[in-house]
Amino acid sequence: MVLLVFLASHFINHAFGIISLETMEAGRAGFSAVWRSLPGTVLLYGAILVHFLSALDALYRRRTLKLPPAELLKIGFGLSLPFLIASHVVGTRLDYALSGYDRGYPEVIRILWSTPLSRIQYIAVLFVAWAHGCLGLWFWLRSRAWFQRWAALFHMVAVIVPLLACMGFYVATKAAYDWPRTPADVPRTDAAVLYEIVYWIYGVFGTLLAGLLAAKLIPDRNRIEIRYFGGKTVLIQPGLSVLEASRSAGIPHVSVCGGRGRCSTCRVQILQGADRLPEVEDLERQTLKRIAAPDDVRLACQLRPNHNLTVLPLVEAGAPTLANQPAQDRAAGRERLVATLFCDIRSFTQLSESKLPYDIVFLLNRYFGMVNEAVEANGGVVDKYIGDGVIALFGIDTPFDLACRQSLACAARLSSALETLNRSFSAELDAPLRVAMGLHAGPAIVGRMGHGPAATLTAIGDTVNIASRLEGLAKEHNVELAVSAELVNHGDVTFPDHESREVSIRGRAAPLETWLVLKAAEIDKCVAEATERHQTRRKAS
Repeated sequence: MVLLVFLASHFINHAFGIISLETMEAGRAGFSAVWRSLPGTVLLYGAILVHFLSALDALYRRRTLKLPPAELLKIGFGLSLPFLIASHVVGTRLDYALSGYDRGYPEVIRILWSTPLSRIQYIAVLFVAWAHGCLGLWFWLRSRAWFQRWAALFHMVAVIVPLLACMGFYVATKAAYDWPRTPADVPRTDAAVLYEIVYWIYGVFGTLLAGLLAAKLIPDRNRIEIRYFGGKTVLIQPGLSVLEASRSAGIPHVSVCGGRGRCSTCRVQILQGADRLPEVEDLERQTLKRIAAPDDVRLACQLRPNHNLTVLPLVEAGAPTLANQPAQDRAAGRERLVATLFCDIRSFTQLSESKLPYDIVFLLNRYFGMVNEAVEANGGVVDKYIGDGVIALFGIDTPFDLACRQSLACAARLSSALETLNRSFSAELDAPLRVAMGLHAGPAIVGRMGHGPAATLTAIGDTVNIASRLEGLAKEHNVELAVSAELVNHGDVTFPDHESREVSIRGRAAPLETWLVLKAAEIDKCVAEATERHQTRRKAS
């Protein structure tokens, strides 16, 4: 971030050349005062050193050099920067430190614009440095939900800043050649000394980089052989996982969660060599236990073999998975923290038996319209309609705590809207419609599932299952809403007039603390107070 702020301020100062060379020089005075001060110098050059050493360390720790194109670009840009900027830094900052001679924009522009090669080098430095910083920032922030809302602005700034810098530099070239030349007798460091320092920098950085690549590319005599049943044989360095071995050899291998042990799609059967494998760790053990996997099945992303193996991937790479579905939704195929609402009409079977089918369809459509309005008004999306039931998701594009409050506000609004609907149909209904709602919050895989036009955004995971169980619990206890204490706590909502209790949930070993609310409309004030508290805190911060 220090380097990116330095680049942004530097390039904005270049852009002042669109106004005039004098404006560039005036801006440089303030720019230099910050970055040539003792704190600025320590911060800037400390960041450069730490950044380069961290890049070398991260590259060395990588098990394979086969990387996605965007990541290759980021690393390639970063490693090329010391070689691109060395002469510029030595000719400006180091010369100033050694002799006190301050090269202004006019002289720097004349030097950089003197030959076609120097112009190309300047433009390359500008775009490579800026692209490297923007790629790093994007890799860091791309998974944040809030970043999706600002991504267009981020991309716009990423494109405009270097273009304005180039334009400002180009416009100022004519004025730079008309600017008075610095007298020859002004003290400055000898050019031969500066060139020698540049060559030393090239040598040091080049040696470090060459040594790293040699350490990565020289084969290890202790390589491990992984044979794929009916396919390739891959030699890997110790420490690589089976999934990394597949990717390094270009073997298709499904891994929906991205190799984090959160799914079982990368699982392999060990055909030979299962007797001396490393112990199964907790994360892998829990995943394998949930699918009742036999002893000879392991997760490819977690298994780092210490001897030769023969394996058989158990999920066909060509089979449709969440990972290769079209990502038409921004959150498709990702694990997210969401709040899930299940809502169902009680005693609907008896109601449908006593009414004409067309009357039931009309009533259901009015009911579904009411639910859809309440869900969308509170920032959620309707997942699907199942008979007379509705599943809704909150938190696809919002922070988790807000999603929890939104789901509670939706439940309260549904309760109030149901009373209005009952008054409208009082003449046609023998008894008012009643609903049962279940609310729970936690991690779920959100993505498009289905095939072709029938593919829709949905969520799977324990969070969804528990919300469904809570909706059934609401029916058992004859209340409108059963909501887990986890959702209430994450939403920072308090229910002073209600009590929670420990209840047993089918399919869950431990009891779940749950709030049972007779009329969901009663919690509307509690949710509003929690929302107001958070808005006040946000304004204060």
